Amino acid sequence: MSLAVTLSRAQEGVAAPQVMVEVHLSGGLPGTNIVGLPEAAVREARDRVRVAIQNTAFEYPNRRVTVNLAPAELPKDGGRFDLAIALGILAAGNQVPRERLDNCEFLGELALSGALRGVSGVLPALMRARARGRKVVVPRANAAEAALVSDADVRVADSLAEVCGWLRGVQDLPTPAAAPANDELAGDGPDLRDVRGQRHARRALEIAAAGGHHLLLVGPPGTGKTMLAERLPGILPPLSESEALETCAVLSVAGQAVEAGEWRRRPFRAPHHTASGVALVGGGSQPRPGEISLAHHGVLFLDELPEFSRHVLEVLREPLESGSIVVSRAARQSTFPAQFQLVAAMNPCPCGYAGDPRERCRCTPDQVQRYRGKISGPLLDRIDLCVDVPRQPLSELGAARGEHDEDSATVRARVMKARNQALQRAGRSNAEINTRELERDCALAPAERAWFEAALERLGLSARAYHRTLRVARTIADLDGGAASLARAHLAEALQYRRF
Repeated sequence: MSLAVTLSRAQEGVAAPQVMVEVHLSGGLPGTNIVGLPEAAVREARDRVRVAIQNTAFEYPNRRVTVNLAPAELPKDGGRFDLAIALGILAAGNQVPRERLDNCEFLGELALSGALRGVSGVLPALMRARARGRKVVVPRANAAEAALVSDADVRVADSLAEVCGWLRGVQDLPTPAAAPANDELAGDGPDLRDVRGQRHARRALEIAAAGGHHLLLVGPPGTGKTMLAERLPGILPPLSESEALETCAVLSVAGQAVEAGEWRRRPFRAPHHTASGVALVGGGSQPRPGEISLAHHGVLFLDELPEFSRHVLEVLREPLESGSIVVSRAARQSTFPAQFQLVAAMNPCPCGYAGDPRERCRCTPDQVQRYRGKISGPLLDRIDLCVDVPRQPLSELGAARGEHDEDSATVRARVMKARNQALQRAGRSNAEINTRELERDCALAPAERAWFEAALERLGLSARAYHRTLRVARTIADLDGGAASLARAHLAEALQYRRF
């Protein structure tokens, strides 16, 4: 029979749908035709594959070759199907055994010499192949990614000749070296002990880490806003293996290298304020993840928040609520995860010195209002904590470290204890609990409820702000020992962070 079938995986967002590569040899004028909605790069595979097979000392069939990539409605791009197509052609011509292709998947682009080149999106493909219990053959260039998926049956190869030798049973293919384990607590990152003073801002940073809350830092230039933001990943709980794989899968789809020693670290992304909407949320003719997806399970830091285009900032509203982003194009829709923690920083006014004790502000009230008006109310409503980061006295900067200048490890221990209480109670962080869980876990005594509602009325806060303030108060209570009901002190501290 001159029909052979091999398996591969396409790339669609962070999903990796299975593609069946069917190869049929028939009579007629020699030629190769690829069908099944291939894009230009896939159509060009016929020339790459033919030359690669010939340069690997195999015979390219002198017959009509039809290659079908199924399902046809699934868009296919890139050179990721080259290896599967080449093996299908060789199996259809009885040059490699068909039975060895069963229960195997193949990914990789072929060079004209027959060497295998790396492709993007290998990690999500391996995760789904593992769930199906299949072997996967990938290029050696993707070995570092392949090593991250524990218990996956993966083989790495340098060339088409090596893969064919393995299928014939005349040589073995190595497995990738195991990835380093549990490096997430290594102490070589930015440490909170480097921040002098700023007790109020450090407290807000700890609350944000404990509850997964979004944070806005407001202060003059040079007061440590960026320094504080860079230290948030160091006090967050370590990534679980599944979270780390989700994060690395986004990097893999984006074509960015996944460092073996960094894969368990929470990402920290800091796009420039000139970044476009596509750069921030993702897009392109072939949809790729943006900064919010590359910050999945980590921190997205937007410095100089009012300098971002208002249109760019408004596109953040949906992912801040849903934890994902849908990129729609004429031919397809792609969904990328975007469960990030937003930390933003801004000056209090255009000149940066409103309220500063040493520098006089040169802005008019109208200028200050226009500057702050660049950030819409709905976006501010989604930020749980707003904290001032004032200039510190020089005497405090030069003083020896005090008892409040704790290092990241000490703060992280408290954060993890508070997070564990939330996980035991609701199975998620306090920032993610829904309204029903909020009513159950944020019980208020009648006196506290009356006081809280009166305070909300005076401040003119929205219903969303009401719920978000309760979530912050719940986090403060967890840091305070995990009281079942919220005290007035917890509510008062939560309210002070909503006064922008």
